[in-house]
Amino acid sequence: MNTPFQWTKQVASHFGGTRNPLIISWPDRIKDRGGLRDQFLHVIDIVPTLYELCGVAQPRDLNGVPQKPIEGISFAETFDEASAPSRRKTQYFELGVNRGLYHDGWMASAPSFVPWEPNRDENWDPDQQVWELYKLDGDFSQARDLAKEHPDKLRELQDLWWVEAAKYNVLPLDWRATIRMNAEAMGRPSLVGKRTKATYYPGMVALPGAACLPMLNKSWTITAQVDLPDDKAEGMIVTQGGSEGGYGLYLREGRPVFVYNFLGKERPTFTADKALPKGKATLVVDFAYDGGGMGKGGTITLSANGAKVAEGRLERTVPIQFAIFEGLDIGMDVGSAVDWTYALPFKFTGKIERVEVEVKPGH
Repeated sequence: MNTPFQWTKQVASHFGGTRNPLIISWPDRIKDRGGLRDQFLHVIDIVPTLYELCGVAQPRDLNGVPQKPIEGISFAETFDEASAPSRRKTQYFELGVNRGLYHDGWMASAPSFVPWEPNRDENWDPDQQVWELYKLDGDFSQARDLAKEHPDKLRELQDLWWVEAAKYNVLPLDWRATIRMNAEAMGRPSLVGKRTKATYYPGMVALPGAACLPMLNKSWTITAQVDLPDDKAEGMIVTQGGSEGGYGLYLREGRPVFVYNFLGKERPTFTADKALPKGKATLVVDFAYDGGGMGKGGTITLSANGAKVAEGRLERTVPIQFAIFEGLDIGMDVGSAVDWTYALPFKFTGKIERVEVEVKPGH
């Protein structure tokens, strides 16, 4: 849904990846089968349309909590009248400070950053960005920039963008890129609060990253209590993330293994020389962070029953987020593999009593 538009998704100033088809089928009501509509709509207009068609009023409060008003506008009248005028006259756009404003057939556009550039200039100034102007009637793909021909119209739409942005809580603008995914770095509230320890048990799978202890850019320790059926036990004990970044502690032919996946580029692996015997065992992975900023390295120490069995360095670590869609698993790997040396789900053949994770902020 990009061609023939200039840009792709994340560039909200232009329609590539944004201007999407909507197909509605309602034979009992819509008689214009196969008909087309060209009114300007936004995704927020769908809910008020459904409310109107169902005869439902928006609730003013829910469980005693006052609700914000619906910001969309119903387009139900277009079902019966193809030429009905567009009720939506104005709509702002903003994503990662790529800004746009539609108003009465005109579109003002201010692209600032390309989606694939994670590094942003900290001195970025919204008032220094170049705006473009398009008349969408006859210029579906925003191919002809009219900014120089209609500077007054552009100025009008630029000013209106700030009005809409203030009205709909777009401000303040935040031009930071991937760091916005890290709640801890951004100072956002966390599901785990200020706790530094957590205990997990078998059956815990796909725990979302936002509900896990924040292990990035600090020291941490993983302690696993296991019971092995023999000296050939195998399988995943604990893993977080997957092929795009994360870590895993597992056994292969009885030998403890810890692997760290740096964004799919490097997978430093630390393996014990000898297999563990049958019976109970305590495995510990300790990471001592170098400090000095985000994504720095540190020392890994892998221990079994109090004895060091492997150690080494991580020269760099994941700075922002292990993975977008994968969480933490105990006793198996239900997502993508953190490395390519085992077959999923790599279920642990022994018994896991518990896995404890401790993070050490400031270390």
